[in-house]
Amino acid sequence: MWAQSINLVAAAFDISWLYQGLEDFKRTVLRNTFVKILSMIAVFIFIKDSSDVTLYIVIVALSNFLGNFTLWPHALKMLKKVQLKELRPFRHFVPAVTMFVPQIASQLYVQLNRTMLGVMVNEKASGFYQYSDNLIKLVLAFATATGTVMLPHVANAFAQGDMRKVKTMLYKSFDFVSALTYPMMFGIAGVSLTLAPLYYSQAYAPIGTAMFIESIVILMIGWSNVIGTQYLLPVNRVKEFTTSIIVGAVVNIILNFPLIYFDGLNGAMWSTVISEASVTVYQLWGVRHDLDLKLLFKQNWKYLISGVAMFVPVFWLNTHMKASWLWLILKVLLGIVIYVAMVLVMRAPVVDQVKDLIKEHKH
Repeated sequence: MWAQSINLVAAAFDISWLYQGLEDFKRTVLRNTFVKILSMIAVFIFIKDSSDVTLYIVIVALSNFLGNFTLWPHALKMLKKVQLKELRPFRHFVPAVTMFVPQIASQLYVQLNRTMLGVMVNEKASGFYQYSDNLIKLVLAFATATGTVMLPHVANAFAQGDMRKVKTMLYKSFDFVSALTYPMMFGIAGVSLTLAPLYYSQAYAPIGTAMFIESIVILMIGWSNVIGTQYLLPVNRVKEFTTSIIVGAVVNIILNFPLIYFDGLNGAMWSTVISEASVTVYQLWGVRHDLDLKLLFKQNWKYLISGVAMFVPVFWLNTHMKASWLWLILKVLLGIVIYVAMVLVMRAPVVDQVKDLIKEHKH
């Protein structure tokens, strides 16, 4: 715990939000890449066996601290000096707390799932839940990264009173995230039964079924990330965003008791899926008067059909062929080819979005 406490100090020096607000993502991405590579090299050099767990924690924590610290020199050059007596920090206290509550609520039910599994089933089931969740969230990071990029864009347009631009960006972002999350969801479901034993070993086979169920949250969180992070937060509707997270936490806690009791690990996964779906449904209900939900989902069927067309052959191969990393990679590549081909054939909106991005990059 002493070693982990370095992360608290590191968090105090984290000013990546400043660069996010200024839309200077290049600097933070380069910082993160450099620090992760440095951290990985240090792990390979200094970590020899399981007794080095404290040293491992120190390496990871120090890499976070140094990574955050590297953003300061440029910030100090860029910012103007102000008098301390001119600062009024406490006016931001209540808005900061309202932003803090959903973070706590979302962390609460993730931790509670593991704890309840440990108490009601056993510690092994709790570990399986954690490992499944780690892999799902790793994939999900690619989709939710759009929220980090879009939030300052939308906030800027809202500050200028350009609601038409806000909605246009939101519709495009929702379509783009859908185009990413459908294949991620069907892809993970298609290879999960093979991926878990290959990645963790055969002793961890139950993680495969858990991932198969939890893959649904990729789509749910992708959508709620667009509505919540890219719309409700930038347009200062924090209360509705917070309420949606609390609704998800309450649903999760209530469902955990019967579902874990009757179905153990898989029950906890279904509880997670339903709670994330409730967050998404609540947010969509909250914006029904502001956004055209029919327009929001108008082209989604194309990604759904493309995802199913990808899932069927990949899942069949996954259950009928011997498990190996080579075959797993080939199945992933096959899935990507099928999905992209289907999206191109059906002329899904994301095709035009990609073309526009390529044109802008050339200019």
